[in-house]
Amino acid sequence: MKSKSIQSSREAIYHDLQQCRRGTFQLFSGINYETFCRQAHPDFSPVGWHLGHIAYTEDLWLLQRCGGFKPVFPEYQKLFAADILPKKERVYWPTIAEVECYLDAVRKKVLDYLEIAPIEQQQRLWQFIIQHESQHCETVAFVLQMQEKESGRGNQESGSSATDSVTDLTDVTPGRNQESGSSATDSVTDLTDVTPGRNQESGRGNQESGILIPNSQFPIPNSQFPMPNAQFPMPNSSVIEIPAGEFYMGSDGVEALDNERSRHLCYQEKYSIDRYPVTCSQYRNFMESDGYQNPQWWSADGWTWLQSHLVDRPLYWSENPAFNNHPVCGVSWYEAEAYCNFIGQRLPTESEWEKAASWDAEHQTQRTYPWGEEPPNLSLCNHGNHIGNTAPVDQFPKGASAVGCCDMLGNVWEWTASIFDAYPGFESYPYRGYSQAYFNGEHRVLKGGSWATHPQTLRASFRNWYYPGVRQIIAGFRCAQ
Repeated sequence: MKSKSIQSSREAIYHDLQQCRRGTFQLFSGINYETFCRQAHPDFSPVGWHLGHIAYTEDLWLLQRCGGFKPVFPEYQKLFAADILPKKERVYWPTIAEVECYLDAVRKKVLDYLEIAPIEQQQRLWQFIIQHESQHCETVAFVLQMQEKESGRGNQESGSSATDSVTDLTDVTPGRNQESGSSATDSVTDLTDVTPGRNQESGRGNQESGILIPNSQFPIPNSQFPMPNAQFPMPNSSVIEIPAGEFYMGSDGVEALDNERSRHLCYQEKYSIDRYPVTCSQYRNFMESDGYQNPQWWSADGWTWLQSHLVDRPLYWSENPAFNNHPVCGVSWYEAEAYCNFIGQRLPTESEWEKAASWDAEHQTQRTYPWGEEPPNLSLCNHGNHIGNTAPVDQFPKGASAVGCCDMLGNVWEWTASIFDAYPGFESYPYRGYSQAYFNGEHRVLKGGSWATHPQTLRASFRNWYYPGVRQIIAGFRCAQ
């Protein structure tokens, strides 16, 4: 029975590695060498570095540290480590074919090792590696979008100002920003994801994954999403009352990253939270009421940030009315805070957000996903680059939480009021700097994932974090009171 369970675990890991890698190659399938090497901003590595770093991390943790093997392609060790080569020097790469060869060589050895690895002792690490690749793919998705914007393609459609493309950044990857100190992937000076890497199984261009390169032009939404009119009105921005009481927060599951642990009991006072994230139509009221010019809505730090950036709209703004019912996207924490002040509300705390997303009071149970335990799919939320853009906030009613909150996973990350800090019983894993280095009181927590988040990192307990001035990530927010 035990051997059967171990074999089942190996097969599940193999499947997740395979699925994740198909998405990775699909994301890079339309990239030329110039795009591969280009650095869109000093705070972001070229997308080619991310691809090599995925292989490097997989090799380092699974083959070298667990398996005791020598490095695969040792000449790449310095090039693709997260903490050795300065970002400005990460622009001289091997060819795309050579980096893909590196990934394939590492993956073949990893799959061989998977057949003999002591999975019972290593399962958490394998899950971490899979999520690491998933996180870097999300970073690549929005860096590609940033390149399009910075090159001038898409600026007219998005309506963003020229200054937006040169604001301060922090490398993006769900969960941590290694490159600028605020997101959960790059700071992984030793990580990378795993997926079956045999050439015939690498799945490059495999339509099975359904993953598309995100459209940085923000085109007219897919025709399956009707524009608001008399027949399809804007969703009712109803407010949901959450009664006071205890609930469980965090996770001890094998997939949980160190900052999600430990699962713990919390008491939350009564509060209310919006059913949907703030839409573009709602945010337009703030813009048209001179919200960006009126200091009364901004905190002291927020106003200081605004004066140094001189923006007057979200980074990914579009004047196209077809986006009225989509979540506002590309806002900093300061902008979200100012909007909340403007309408007399506030951002939810992380615990308020997570209770509304995962707690089923009727059955006194904590859900992995707002809708239950069924893995994410396109009938439940917008994720995994399947659509390649935001979707209307009411497009996925089947994905509602037990209390009726919609769109809590996928579409856009949601800023919360909370500072990123350790949960009770926190223990660093797999190394001290992964999360602990960011418990410095300077990062705000985001929850929920985005349209580019892979299913392996999509769950209610997942924690992302960034500096409050970051607006390059796929982020929006909802209000509470």
